[in-house]
Amino acid sequence: MLHKLHYISQGATPNEHLNNIEAVLNAGIKLVQLRLKNISEEMYIEFGSKAQELCDKHQAILIINDNVSVAAKSNADAVHLGLDDMSVLEARKLFPNKIIGGTANTFENIKQRCNENVDYIGLGPFRFTSTKEKLSPILGLEGYQTIIQKMRQENLSTPIYAIGGIELKDIESELSIESTQVEFDPMLIEPIETRLNKIYTLLKKHRTQTVSELLLLQSTLEEKVISVD
Repeated sequence: MLHKLHYISQGATPNEHLNNIEAVLNAGIKLVQLRLKNISEEMYIEFGSKAQELCDKHQAILIINDNVSVAAKSNADAVHLGLDDMSVLEARKLFPNKIIGGTANTFENIKQRCNENVDYIGLGPFRFTSTKEKLSPILGLEGYQTIIQKMRQENLSTPIYAIGGIELKDIESELSIESTQVEFDPMLIEPIETRLNKIYTLLKKHRTQTVSELLLLQSTLEEKVISVD
């Protein structure tokens, strides 16, 4: 089972990405995605290998964003594919017996990803985020509610990670759609360890086992149903 908190790396340089990854690993995160843009494949492999070493040290899972070749050559645990990236079928041939996740923005995308047998789905964006180029249409709370409800009606159970602009205040007082996980990036965290400790404190405070349970509790208390990132 994948960890409920999914960290997506960010930084001005590849080394900053590694520093941020090390910080969240030290804070207890077990699922990390390395997302490097506009660099050579050779450099991506170099830093992918370094990130994998860090994750191995902390018994965490490393996901490489977009690039199956880099994921394979850096011996990563997983790869995440956008809707315009390599097909999941082809990725399975080149990257066998590994975790493969995929992006979705609509319920049709969700059905496509489930038919492709991805291991998890990144659904979003929840709201505007400056950390993602070519941002898909924003879903908002109503969009998440509708998609999750349709998934339940059609008995689709692939794990969902809600992504795109989620802040701590959303987890604390607004979000409560069950069966979702959390994906976040360092621009929302200052410092990383402090923000993560607040999330973990919320879970312990309400004696919940998962973020989804915490969100469900929040909706019960506030008599409304909402979602995650």
